[in-house]
Amino acid sequence: MGQMQDMQAKMQEKLREQEFTESAGGDLIHVTVNGVREVTNISIDPSLLGGDDAEAIEDMLVVATNRALIKAAQAEAAEGQSLIQGMLPGMG
Repeated sequence: MGQMQDMQAKMQEKLREQEFTESAGGDLIHVTVNGVREVTNISIDPSLLGGDDAEAIEDMLVVATNRALIKAAQAEAAEGQSLIQGMLPGMG
């Protein structure tokens, strides 16, 4: 059981080091997350901050965040598959 926990810890460490960035609003908003689905950065084009369009900015943040989290989830699934294949004889 200890070997499985060590492998999971290594996988989490590897995923934490990976970054996934997505954008919304024609590249005016960028959100970056790591492989364990933590938002690590949000970038808003300064042209958006001059107006009274807070609701649009919030909507774009949600879209960009969800897109980045989908990428992170896909990477996590791929890492999990790789981990399982490495553990099962004849599967790799």
